This record gives sequence, structure tokens and C-alpha cells, in this order.
Amino acid sequence: MQHRHSVSAHRLLGAIAALSLGALSILPVQAADNIIRLATTTSTYNSGLLDNLLPPYEKAHDVTIQVIAVGTGKALRMGQDGDVDVVMTHAPGAERTFVDAGYGVEPHGVMYNDFVLLGPKADPAAVKGMQDVDAALSKIATANAGFVSRGDDSGTHKKELTLWKSADVVPEFSGYKSVGQGMGKVLSMASELQDYTLSDRGTWLAMQDKLDLSVLVEGDARLFNPYQVILVNPANHEGLNTDGARELAEWLISKEGQQAINDFRLKGKALFHASHGETGFDAQQTADSTSPSQGKVEQAEPRS
Repeated sequence: MQHRHSVSAHRLLGAIAALSLGALSILPVQAADNIIRLATTTSTYNSGLLDNLLPPYEKAHDVTIQVIAVGTGKALRMGQDGDVDVVMTHAPGAERTFVDAGYGVEPHGVMYNDFVLLGPKADPAAVKGMQDVDAALSKIATANAGFVSRGDDSGTHKKELTLWKSADVVPEFSGYKSVGQGMGKVLSMASELQDYTLSDRGTWLAMQDKLDLSVLVEGDARLFNPYQVILVNPANHEGLNTDGARELAEWLISKEGQQAINDFRLKGKALFHASHGETGFDAQQTADSTSPSQGKVEQAEPRS
């Protein structure tokens, strides 16, 4: 009797295991419809923007958004490899290459802020208040002052290298440190070392109370910083949640999503400004071709 019970229990457990395996074989397909993989920059994460935008969207649409916060270069490579469904980055030149090569589709301008040149209050290179960021970087190099670079192929790093090139400076002076870290860690390092660095304004505003740094150079049109959302091309990879990614992208550029971006503030300050209808490729090209005397990045109140 005991033996029969043991056999029956064994068969029952086997049946349950078989049913469980069958259910598991179905679950990934169902789960994929409810999961959107978003590769984006550390600036959108460190600033707190995504923590503000995404939870209400997830609840309203019954989805989970898996955020991978990395540098723009890595985010685009993840898109190229099909490891994510959608990217949101801020390096128009690299994004144009990504789309032109067929790795991404349906790019949309989402928002913008700007970059700022930060440094210690002592300002050993005497760049405070300069209107020309290239000239300021040249002075920092000439003074052999400390400068912390992200060095991580992020959008901020790409912008920094563009500015050094524009300033006709090879950043190999002894004070230059390429650390391969995200924006938050770079700001902390620059503060501790009392060095200069380049930051997006959003992360700076989110962290400034913890840092012993000041904004020394701002407003140069070349410091304009547009963000785009781009779907990973579903023709290149199987298993992408393109429908979910498209729905998220369309929400970000909708009136509701754009208003949510404009409404996100820290201590009364807007960190990002909605920009749907403005193409990041074109916007950055305009900024890159604008000299400091021709225009500035204005910190205007966001549009309603």
C-alpha cells in the first residue's frame, strides 16, 4: 500500500513537472509582449527623469520597461545587436549613422537640454563667464588644469571630443583624465579632485547640491544637447517587441508625454524641454555650424 502511494505520488509529481515545463515554454512569448527593453543614457537615469516618466506609463499600459542605462555608444551597439527594442540617446551624428546603416527606424526628436562646463570655484584656468567653449577648453589645456573625461563613448564623451577638435586641442595634457565612467561618477570625481568636466545640465541640476563645483561656461550654441528615441529595426532581428517599443515612442512624443517631460522639475528647475517635431540630426547640425557670436542656447521656460 505504501509502495503504491509512493508510485502514485511520483507519477503526480512527474505530471506536474510536465505541465510546468509546458507552461514555461509558453511564458517567454507572452512575457515578451509585456516587456520593453530600453537602452538609454546615464543622463536620463541619473537625472531622475525616467523614474518620473516610466512608472505611470507601465501601470497604464500593463507593461514592464527594462531600462539599461549606459553610454550612447554602447546603447546604439545594443540596438545594432538586437539586445534591446528601442534606444533613447543624445549623439545626433552617431544616431544618423545608426539609422542610415539600417540598424534603427522611426527616429523622433523627444527633448533637449544643454551641456555645461563645470569646474572648481577657484577656476585656475580663469574660464568663468567665457562665451566660447572652445576657447575655454584651450585655456584649460594651456594651464594644464585637471579635467575629468567620461571616456566611455557616451553622448557626452562624443560631444567633448568634438569640442576639443573644434578647439584644435589634442587632450593629452597631463591634467586630462579619461576614466570610463558614467556622468554621476564623473561629477563626483571632478568635485573631489577639484577638476573641470563637461556635463549635461540635467544630471548637474540633479546632483549639484552634493558637489563642490560651479557652472563656468554655458550658453554656447555648440553645447546644445538633443535627445532622440529610435526603434531597433525589426527586419534585422527576431523576437523584438517592436509594437511595444513603438507605443512607448509614440507616447513620448504625444501631447501627454511631452507635457510630462516639461513638467519634470527639480527644486523648481526644468531639467529637460520637450522638442517633438524638431529632428535631433538637423538640430545638432545647426548648433555645430553656429558660432558663439551667432547664437546661444537659451534656458527658456518649457513650452506647454
